[in-house]
Amino acid sequence: MKKIFSILVITILLSSCVGNDKVILKESIGKLNKVMVVAKISDWTGDVGKEVRNSFGELMVGLPQPESILDVSQVAPSGFSSMMKASRNILIISESNNEGFSVKNNIYAQPQTIVYVQAKDDAGIIKLLKKHKKEIKSIFLEADVKFTQSIFEKDKQDNTHYKTLQNLGISLIIPTKFNIVDDTGEFLWLRNHLTSGIAKTGSNNILVYSIPLTDESKVADNIVAVRDSIGEKYIPGTDAETQHMITEEAYTPFTFDAVIDGKKAYETRGKWEVKNDFMAGPFLNYTIIDKKNNRLIIFEGFTYAPSVNKRAFLFELEAIAKSMKIK
Repeated sequence: MKKIFSILVITILLSSCVGNDKVILKESIGKLNKVMVVAKISDWTGDVGKEVRNSFGELMVGLPQPESILDVSQVAPSGFSSMMKASRNILIISESNNEGFSVKNNIYAQPQTIVYVQAKDDAGIIKLLKKHKKEIKSIFLEADVKFTQSIFEKDKQDNTHYKTLQNLGISLIIPTKFNIVDDTGEFLWLRNHLTSGIAKTGSNNILVYSIPLTDESKVADNIVAVRDSIGEKYIPGTDAETQHMITEEAYTPFTFDAVIDGKKAYETRGKWEVKNDFMAGPFLNYTIIDKKNNRLIIFEGFTYAPSVNKRAFLFELEAIAKSMKIK
């Protein structure tokens, strides 16, 4: 009887793991915006490593302190152990006659993104890295956005609590750590008071509002003017009569094409400040063109965290913005 039971157990396990192609993977590990590079030490200390560091070490625009878009660390193939294989973001560089660039997911852990770059020699590897560097960065960043959203999804707020979101017909994955500052039905301001490290006097903020779409060709040119008008109306300083949020005049924001919920949008990164005061920090603005409803939907995140790096705070806001769904 025991023998029959053992056979049944083995059969069930085999059918669930092999027959249905289901494999139980361990949970991946690793910090956000960090990539483990598997490469020979000679490659890492040479031109190949230099190309990787130059590509991933590009500074994120709009931050007061210099911070790279992605951090990288290196491990030799011989040291690519079981623990290392659990890393969430991995770039594997190797020499091979089968030259190419490819992406695989959830090989050793889950969620996990592995990018493979292989060529006959260093020159070929460098050529591939140069050709695909933008794509490779986007692959890792998009994976981290989805991972962050999955974390927030487990502890999200009910959107029906927000009049403005209901009136605008949009939804967002908003963690419960954000609290309402203002919710007029036309303008939403949420704030998360930072509680860790020396940033505990600061905050992460979300703004959501809409304005009519008048001339699509001028949307990008008017982003700063729109956000400054909203700052004057809704975001006062200590003295509401003389102080309000504006775009920092000494720093020109950068605007890029983007897509939110399948709709054309603009992503703008820059610095904000309070007029006639010393408060300042980075902001991230998404202006979405909603042609169906003849309007622009604006999501803005801004951070106030004196004396600390702010990339991680902005990345959380980016993940929330990219969770937007529009009716």
